[in-house]
Amino acid sequence: MRPPEPLITCIEDLRLLAQRRVPRMFYDYVDCGSWTEGTYRANSADLAAIRFRQRIGLSIAGRSTATSMLGETVTMPVALAPTGLTGMQHADGEILAARAAEKFGVPFTLSTVSICSIEDVAAATRKPFWFQLYVMRDRDFVSRLIDRAKAARCSALVLTLDLQIQGQRHKDLKNGLSTPPKPTLRNLMNLATKPRWCLGMLNTRRRSFGNIVGHVSGVSDVGSLAAWVSQQFDQTLSWEDVRWIRKKWDGKLIVKGVLDPGDAILAVENGADAIVVSNHGGRQLDGAPSSIAMLPSIADAVGQRTEVLFDSGIRSGQDILKAVALGADGVLVGRAFLYGLGALGEAGVTRCLEILHRELDLTMGLCGVTSIVAADRTILLDDAPAVGAGHGPRFPAAMPPDRRPATAAVPAA
Repeated sequence: MRPPEPLITCIEDLRLLAQRRVPRMFYDYVDCGSWTEGTYRANSADLAAIRFRQRIGLSIAGRSTATSMLGETVTMPVALAPTGLTGMQHADGEILAARAAEKFGVPFTLSTVSICSIEDVAAATRKPFWFQLYVMRDRDFVSRLIDRAKAARCSALVLTLDLQIQGQRHKDLKNGLSTPPKPTLRNLMNLATKPRWCLGMLNTRRRSFGNIVGHVSGVSDVGSLAAWVSQQFDQTLSWEDVRWIRKKWDGKLIVKGVLDPGDAILAVENGADAIVVSNHGGRQLDGAPSSIAMLPSIADAVGQRTEVLFDSGIRSGQDILKAVALGADGVLVGRAFLYGLGALGEAGVTRCLEILHRELDLTMGLCGVTSIVAADRTILLDDAPAVGAGHGPRFPAAMPPDRRPATAAVPAA
């Protein structure tokens, strides 16, 4: 008899279960940062340092987490972030995650370096999803990718600009990360302890990079793919390329990887409908500030001109509310949903979203907020420890109790 599934109460429970069920090299690919992992850890630590203002004696009935992101009505201000190798956390992972997001009422974003292709996900879903684009040196390939995203009715293009070169991730190097896994003795021994994962992979044909293999001349297998990718990330990428993509893509354009107010302004001036304040989950520049430390200044700089999204470090519904209070119109979650996917497949992604939604709703109630679009900095305490080594957000002074509204009056920009 199979033992009962463990009780899942928080994202950490999903992480621990995923760690047991996903092969080490693919679990470590998700749960790591670059170099010392200092920025990776700061993303979560700085969010945790922010404290809420608890309110009492206010009616909190009829709370709503519903809002909109890029013109789309959403159950809560959350989208699933673009994550590479999602289909290596669980067989057909991108399809499963997209289905879970669609049913829950939040956007799903497919990565350029996904295992399932754009066409695979489009065939498995009914509503439009977002597509994330890496700009390769092969501009014809980039152009074709954009055309494929159009054909799949993707409603937004997420342009990632912070990966012209890849940060050094020590765990990936030590694990010899590859797709499929390299048949080293260490990896084979680890795979032998993951029968559920192995069975899933045996029963799917999707084991390589579906958006690339078969769509590039000379790239027909994993070996030729590795050589092609190593030459393709473009260090000459500039705002001129963003303008070219803006002309080619007539849908919503999101620029991801913004960590400086000046760059946020340039993104808006070059046609971005939204930006994502992000340090790539601490996977690129180790020593950069946490994303939450930079969010307030960036939101102040461009929040009236474009939608401001946020990622890096979101592990709870409380983190979502903190980001919204500091100026984000919504957040992207990556590792949290990947833990759910690796732990329980589609059901795990659904459980992740349920946990985030419940935590967000409960925290709103305890802060006296009845609508997520009304949350602002007045729900946060000003005496929380400064985050980001002294560079984090400092919140407005508290309003006197007799003047503070039950919900914040100004909607997020």
